[in-house]
Amino acid sequence: MQKFLSDKTVLVTGAGRGLGAHIAQSFAENGSKLALNYRNSRAQAEQFVQNQNGRAGAFQADVRDALAVKKMVDAITPVLGSPDVVVHNALTDFQFNGDARSKMDQLTGDELRAHFDTGPIALLNLVQACLPGMKAKGGGQIIVIGTNLFQNPVVPYHDYTASKAALLSLVRTLCKELGQHNITINMISGGLLRTTDASAATPDEVFDFIAAQTPLGKVTTPQELADACLFFASPWARGVTGQNLIVDGGLTHA
Repeated sequence: MQKFLSDKTVLVTGAGRGLGAHIAQSFAENGSKLALNYRNSRAQAEQFVQNQNGRAGAFQADVRDALAVKKMVDAITPVLGSPDVVVHNALTDFQFNGDARSKMDQLTGDELRAHFDTGPIALLNLVQACLPGMKAKGGGQIIVIGTNLFQNPVVPYHDYTASKAALLSLVRTLCKELGQHNITINMISGGLLRTTDASAATPDEVFDFIAAQTPLGKVTTPQELADACLFFASPWARGVTGQNLIVDGGLTHA
């Protein structure tokens, strides 16, 4: 895997902090060149880049903006090469705390739109921007971060969960058009991760409850989910597309 991934340029969205930073680290440890996308977390992204011996760069762009995404990919290409792998991890500002989320009678259209803009709309922007480079290289891999909550919607994250479900639908409908260019697209769905910036507000008793319900007896870590991304970027996943891999210790099933 080391030699294979060392040939890859990997673009990770929302990579300045949280899960995105763990995903970037997993690819870096396996030899990839890293393009870290960030919206506001410039300092964290640039700190990561400083430790990568010239094999990484930090690139600011709001993934909700199609033109900004295209300009970002155009900036990445002469420095690191056009992206072979795209991991769409970016998330609108969000805290995983069910008690603080809007219930059905309070939920607004703006809250839904915020997640759809950074979810399926941003994915479309990324696919369109990266498609020419992937076609020129003869293929590529697109990995989308989802959630197990649309299998088991136990908390009222209506806006977040609906957006992730739409993302999976888009992943599956894009398969044929991307597949003819030898480009795979898959989703990885984690549960609540212990711990990221977004899940830091989750009470300890919620983590403990989830751990008790999970066959592995623990809550999935960001590193464990990040490592699963390596599979979809590897040659062992070359026959897999349009799938949703659930990485939550066996808590839910597709």
